[in-house]
Amino acid sequence: MALFSKVRPTPLDGVDVVLADLDGVVYAGPGPLPHAVESLNRVSESRRVGYITNNASRTDASVAEHLTALGLSVAADEVVTSPQAAMRLLASIVPAPATLLIVGGEGLVVEAEKAGYRVTRSAEDSPDAVVQGFSPDVAWTDLAEAAFALQLPEDEGGIPWIATNTDWTIPRERGVAPGNGTLVSAVHTAVGRLATVAGKPEVPIFEEAIARFGATRTLFIGDRLDTDILGAARVGIDSALVFTGIDRPKHVLAAPEGSRPTFILSDLRELHEPYPATQRKDGAVIVNGASVRVVGGDVEILHAGARHIDLVRAGATAIWESGTPVFVLNVPEQLFEDPFHRP
Repeated sequence: MALFSKVRPTPLDGVDVVLADLDGVVYAGPGPLPHAVESLNRVSESRRVGYITNNASRTDASVAEHLTALGLSVAADEVVTSPQAAMRLLASIVPAPATLLIVGGEGLVVEAEKAGYRVTRSAEDSPDAVVQGFSPDVAWTDLAEAAFALQLPEDEGGIPWIATNTDWTIPRERGVAPGNGTLVSAVHTAVGRLATVAGKPEVPIFEEAIARFGATRTLFIGDRLDTDILGAARVGIDSALVFTGIDRPKHVLAAPEGSRPTFILSDLRELHEPYPATQRKDGAVIVNGASVRVVGGDVEILHAGARHIDLVRAGATAIWESGTPVFVLNVPEQLFEDPFHRP
């Protein structure tokens, strides 16, 4: 039976706090992404906006300064960083004033010192824990010092190892580059240990943000299913996946349960547009004229609709509801088309 309503309120309806990722949502490298600044400024006219980042290379103050320079109005306490989440996690494991071997940049060092920890870059200083975060200046020597400090497994008396995040990639102005996950993996390969992760998709960074802003109904905007959308789902808040960063339509079609966004957006202008309702009729999923159904092992496009974003929305829902993994389905190439902005 088809639904009678054709549209839903905008993704912002009923939301009192919007939390946004940064890399791939607001900017890629130093420059803003198309339509991001004006769209978020419009959001801030009626509700609070905060920013969450897994990138540990900068302080909250420097991030706020960057965002303000792009045309947003952001204070340092409106930025929640993965180093802050790491210090929150570490406080229950190794309280200050313990010594931390830091692998990372200023953002991590400042938060460690702010929390009362002593900072070292050498395993020879007998650190009480290793904390690792992204910085473009991290070198082989930094990774080696971490490996030297982590030789002994923790269950045999070794020290804790906290990673701010394990994002495999990071959007830059020239394209997609290796993220902190690749650096953490290098140390893991050397020592055979796994780090405890503080940032997205783990819940501490989301819980810190929700508490800081006093949110009662939150919308989180991200560009990655494996960190942004998964993390939002874990903490029980709505999410919007925007195609201006890492994940593309092919990734959304294959999204596993628990990593599926509430909303799928071309860019942030669509935060302010009525979000089309999902209708179901005669076995097909219909979104604003785009119609897709799954029959056996075949995904069929009945109508492409006027906008490709609606076809992606319909196709994703049809595939998700089929319960069949996308890799065993025959999917039309048209569903994989990607006309959206890429970093």
